[in-house]
Amino acid sequence: MKVKKIPLRQCIGCMISKPKKELIRVVKSKDGEINLDKTGKAAGRGAYVCNDIECLKKMHKKKALNKAFEQEVDNEIYERLYEELSTDGK
Repeated sequence: MKVKKIPLRQCIGCMISKPKKELIRVVKSKDGEINLDKTGKAAGRGAYVCNDIECLKKMHKKKALNKAFEQEVDNEIYERLYEELSTDGK
């Protein structure tokens, strides 16, 4: 029996590699819109963050999305990500 490889991704907040299913994907679509991708399958450039408000705060402080998406990300987008993450029960 072949063992299935579990894909790992690095959280851009705490920089720890974790299984992809444990992380939340932040995606930038072709038209430049940035959203949380709860399915992990949306088209576009992705960056991963832990399902933890502390990692989101670290990501915001480091402006990690600016680096990941190679563009300036408004504070409004970070605020929307805080809201979406906090409504998921954490």
